Amino acid sequence: MTHLPTPRRAEPDVRRQSLIAACARVLAREGAAGTSVRIIAREAGVSPGLITHYFAGIDALITATYAEIDQTVAAAMETAVAAAGPDPRARLDAFVTASFAPPIADRALLATWIAFWSLVTARADVARQHDEQYAGYRARLTELLSACGVATDRLRLAAITVAALVDGLWLELCLSPGCFTAQEASRIACAQIDNLIAHRD
Repeated sequence: MTHLPTPRRAEPDVRRQSLIAACARVLAREGAAGTSVRIIAREAGVSPGLITHYFAGIDALITATYAEIDQTVAAAMETAVAAAGPDPRARLDAFVTASFAPPIADRALLATWIAFWSLVTARADVARQHDEQYAGYRARLTELLSACGVATDRLRLAAITVAALVDGLWLELCLSPGCFTAQEASRIACAQIDNLIAHRD
């Protein structure tokens, strides 16, 4: 008689990641108001009790999902920077234009971000998390701009300017992809960065 191997339970990290992925899909589809432990459990194909085993409730799962999405975006940007080589300007352009390509330029990701943004004014912990994550993004931009010769006294506002420009182009690219292309978004962003770097006052 042949004995089949006993099915192994998913490793904790794998199970946790699958719940985060399910939460992201539900947030994108249902929005924050329509997201619950029951719906996420159904999406993940598990019992609601398993979610509360790994997370201290829906708020903790949403917070973990927000952090995971941010890390995914940051990793995609850093991969682009690494591939750009040692030239400071090429690295800056790669960091900026990564937002206009997959996996960042994605309508499902936009829907998930919108769900997160809707919680910023409702939950102080999400507001703090958003501020911390956005500060990290600006800090990385500041490093890259500094390497391109932007003066120290102009770095803070330059980073804010570039961040706002990229966010706006990314948002419109995801919402209305027929309006302009990713390549055009890249050209717009890089032209504005040219002006920032050339400005010496």
